[in-house]
Amino acid sequence: MAQQKQEDTANKNAVQYEEEPRDGLSCLIAKEESKSTAISFEEIEKQTADQTLVSDFKQMKLEKDAQKNWDLFYKRNATNFFKDRHWTTREFEELKACRKFEAQRLVLLEAGCGVGNCIFPLLEEDLNIFVYACDFSPRAVEFVKQHSLYCPERCTVFQCDLTKDNLQAAVPEDSVDVATLIFVLSAIHPDKMRQALENIYKVLKPGGIVLFRDYGVHDHAMMRFKSGNKLGENFYVRQDGTRSYFFSKELLADLFKGAGFESVTNDYVLRETVNKKEGLCVPRVFLQSKFRRPTQLPTYLVKQSTIPVV
Repeated sequence: MAQQKQEDTANKNAVQYEEEPRDGLSCLIAKEESKSTAISFEEIEKQTADQTLVSDFKQMKLEKDAQKNWDLFYKRNATNFFKDRHWTTREFEELKACRKFEAQRLVLLEAGCGVGNCIFPLLEEDLNIFVYACDFSPRAVEFVKQHSLYCPERCTVFQCDLTKDNLQAAVPEDSVDVATLIFVLSAIHPDKMRQALENIYKVLKPGGIVLFRDYGVHDHAMMRFKSGNKLGENFYVRQDGTRSYFFSKELLADLFKGAGFESVTNDYVLRETVNKKEGLCVPRVFLQSKFRRPTQLPTYLVKQSTIPVV
């Protein structure tokens, strides 16, 4: 009975978490087979007008308990919640195209690896890849280490808070060809997002790429939040205490620019996902982007980092 109640709770929150429902990414079905739940202008206006924020005390507690809440999420769901991301190489051709020759060894950082839904499909598909993988949750890291495909010769996994821990303690400076931030930055408090990006910047090679995918503003998951769950503009808390931010492409571009990156692509991806059990077709809004560490430090950052001689 307790297990069924836990499953019901997970299902209730599923669309708010799920970047990819377990019955398939961007699963499209004919309109007559499902009930469309398109977001109306009135719904957007109502969501925007809601200024009822969670109390400062509770917000401070959510920040303090952030790691614990994600650890409890993985305790409840183990490795069963998110679907393996076999779509990654299709959506991000840099995972193959950035090589100068086919057999070149590619060094990848997956920042926020969860239980390995991205890295293990990649390791299976590409034998010339080495992965550094980290996650905020110690429990998630242990799940990765227990996976049958985990091999220390091809993958190093470690626990890390991207907003304060030094990535260079585990990943050599200027060593990573490609870093992925896939449904990760949205879980970080907006005030600390830049620190996470600056941390990643330091381990990327000059010319290295960050592949980004996350929730976009007015995504269906955002519109499902009721009054009382709002932490700030486009920032919400789920029932289990985990949080989610919904990005505009303008804000994201400013965040990466502030951390020293240059934009390659930065666009919304519109999908429709289907809950086959309930016959619902819901609109999803994601932001899919690529940012590059310049081969030379941008002029405005050189000025910021100049230490005056006394």
